[in-house]
Amino acid sequence: MGKLAIVFSGQGAQYPGMGKSLYENSESAKKLYDYAESFRNGTMELSFNGTAEELCQTKNTQPCLYLVDLCAALALKENGIVPDGVAGFSLGEIAALAYADAYSYEKGFEIVCERAKFMQKASEEHDTAMAAVLKADSRTVEEICERIRKNGEEIYPVNYNSPVQTVVAGSKNAVSQFKENAKEVSARVIDLAVSAAFHSPYMDGAAAEFKKYLKNTELKTPGLDVYANYTAKPYEGSLFDTISMQMNNPVRWCDTVKNMISDGYTDFIEAGAGKTLCGLIKKISSEVKTYSVEDFESLKLTVEAVKADA
Repeated sequence: MGKLAIVFSGQGAQYPGMGKSLYENSESAKKLYDYAESFRNGTMELSFNGTAEELCQTKNTQPCLYLVDLCAALALKENGIVPDGVAGFSLGEIAALAYADAYSYEKGFEIVCERAKFMQKASEEHDTAMAAVLKADSRTVEEICERIRKNGEEIYPVNYNSPVQTVVAGSKNAVSQFKENAKEVSARVIDLAVSAAFHSPYMDGAAAEFKKYLKNTELKTPGLDVYANYTAKPYEGSLFDTISMQMNNPVRWCDTVKNMISDGYTDFIEAGAGKTLCGLIKKISSEVKTYSVEDFESLKLTVEAVKADA
């Protein structure tokens, strides 16, 4: 085994009941969930028993996903699985930085609650949507977006997920136009379960508010490499700038994973809801190994598999 990475899942992967078995079986998870409940009343009920519709609201999605992301990684640590470096997809980057001790786990929850409020507010100011584009390279997606913008609508490539998957965000009308244009290149377009045009200029106001909020927060140099969405490289210099610019700029996931592989990472554990990142990583490189932890059962399987490969 080369280097081991933990990657933290992002918004869109949420589902009712996530995190419950980790809360019931991990001391670290229980401690963090209990703190979250004391800080934001109703968070556990929402995570464990909320409806899919409730969990799709940004103000709810982000705090709940942060918890399952980080608790999955902490449960791994309880079982002796510690990574050489971390990365997070969008929201997951907040959990990655907490895991790397840029701030406490509890402070990370407070940060993500504020981030969610700013992004929820921005989402309510515009009628926007996001969609994943499959079976088309990123340049083709960029060209279609450019063509639509020339016609007066706003749409942007915002998540560079893999060589053949890019996510777009924009006005609902622009996303509809994109779907029509995509037929010409035989691309498949899938609507995402999110409530706003994240990582686009529609988030400029939210990013500015978030950066202002962070100025009153102590951010420490991470204790291990955290690969940033904005640069696709480990954090260096000002955390304030990089963490806030992530909100209104594209997630360079494909470049991030390629850079991690170049830096010697051969094994990736996805921590959090779903297995989306595992699928994307495999599309980027079939040479690496992927594992996932989203509940107690997958935790046991992953711990056993990783220790067997060590």
